[in-house]
Amino acid sequence: MSWEESTRQKMLHLQLPTDPRWVDIAKMNLEDILIDHAYCEQKAATSCISLIVNFYDFKELRDVLIPVVAEEWGHFERVMEQIDKRGFSLGKPRKDEYVIKLAEFVKKGGTRPQQLSEYLLMNALIEARSCERFKLLSRDIEDGELKKFYYELMISEAGHYVNFIELARDIYDKDKVNVRWNEWLEYEAEVLRNIEVRGDRMH
Repeated sequence: MSWEESTRQKMLHLQLPTDPRWVDIAKMNLEDILIDHAYCEQKAATSCISLIVNFYDFKELRDVLIPVVAEEWGHFERVMEQIDKRGFSLGKPRKDEYVIKLAEFVKKGGTRPQQLSEYLLMNALIEARSCERFKLLSRDIEDGELKKFYYELMISEAGHYVNFIELARDIYDKDKVNVRWNEWLEYEAEVLRNIEVRGDRMH
């Protein structure tokens, strides 16, 4: 069993692997991928800050996510270094159809722990998919520096995925979170089946 398949099944649990065409297109659109990646890291840091502010009454959330904010912003800085080194410019933010579709699946209402668990699971899923795609880039991209770069980020994103999942289980009912997580996984697979494969986007 390949690393990708093993990780997908044992840890990430993603129901649908990334279309092989994605990484082939991404390698030919390196500037676009790096720019989109930079914005993904910025949004990841911003999302964590928003959770900390909106769910201010959960100290355990702050304890876990403040270090994640620092790591995600550090990733943004590192991606910007790669962009600048290659003479690219950041450009305007791009619409992320994948994340927009995931946000539509968030259940509204319920208790605050339940609300928070929904956002944590959505963020866990984004980190899981990013981890999978960073692995593809670290394996298939020709640029030796970027191979190492994406391998390091793959490991970091896997850690963030675990942070979000474990936090959701600690904050809300563990059994209910596990059931809901399976629903998220099935929904995400369906989202991927129905959106265009774009190698100029990280998701």
